Amino acid sequence: MQKRTLGRTGLKVSEVGLGGLYTSSLGGGVENARRIVERAVALGINYIDTAPRYADSEATLGQVLPAIKSPLILSTKLGGRPEPFDPKNRDGLMWSIEESLKLLKRDVIDLLLIHEPDRPQLFNWWDDPFKVVGPVIEVLQELKERGVIRYTGLGGTTVTQLAHLMRSGHFDVVLTAFNYSILFREAEDDIFPAARDMNMGVIVGSALQQGGLGRRYDEVVRWKPPWLARPRQQQLLALYDFLDETGMELPELALRFALSNPQVHTVLIGPKSAEQVEQSVVAAARGPLPPHIMGKLDDIWRLCPMRPFEEPMIWPFKNQYFGPGMANHG
Repeated sequence: MQKRTLGRTGLKVSEVGLGGLYTSSLGGGVENARRIVERAVALGINYIDTAPRYADSEATLGQVLPAIKSPLILSTKLGGRPEPFDPKNRDGLMWSIEESLKLLKRDVIDLLLIHEPDRPQLFNWWDDPFKVVGPVIEVLQELKERGVIRYTGLGGTTVTQLAHLMRSGHFDVVLTAFNYSILFREAEDDIFPAARDMNMGVIVGSALQQGGLGRRYDEVVRWKPPWLARPRQQQLLALYDFLDETGMELPELALRFALSNPQVHTVLIGPKSAEQVEQSVVAAARGPLPPHIMGKLDDIWRLCPMRPFEEPMIWPFKNQYFGPGMANHG
């Protein structure tokens, strides 16, 4: 597994990282999480990301990680705990990191990220959003000075607002989700330039668009459910046709696309099984995509470069809205 330097932290992270959403009861519990983590470590993955909002992921990992002898880089987040959550309550924030340490059975957290710092209607972190001032900044600084955490970061899903927070200079890394994939390129406009200017580490989440690029949905796309805009439909069909030309599987194409960008230091995968870990590592080992494939993907992206109005953030291909055979069910 190749490693990349995570910006100004100097940490050497595996180019594929393990997202912790499914190392939890959502993914089968402790024993399945153990199989996932052990396989990941055996294949060279050394970075794991979790959060209090990922069900019981911290507690599950806490039952798995003590048996792992290889050095690991671990990140977790502030946000959503305790409930009701007050992002400006200093004591609550301190309690949350203490709870993370206890659950994860760690003395130090390598990376502590603010979860959703860019969506004030969810968590209103800032006393002054223009100056990026709030109790959480003081908490992070104190934790860093005490050696409880090594580095700080942001984990968000917007672009312009997140880049503004990045430029404050308070943070070492950024985790950008839903904004960089084969078909979603918004991170190129603001996130990557800000990271370059601030020498921040870049972690990409949802390169497979939460499963939307994890497999093909030819039948659903051709049927065109009501939520699917025609430009997006044509774009997906063009992508599927290109896959037929190359003979490549969609998850491999999506993962290698993200890793082809040298500004990306690690791409998180969210495997539900050890087999999915192995598939991702094998795909990443095939290296960056060649220029002619990257050029073709640029052409496909240009078919729908902006997200259609009202398109869901997570594409509901699995019949959350409508799918083939449901049109007459009212």
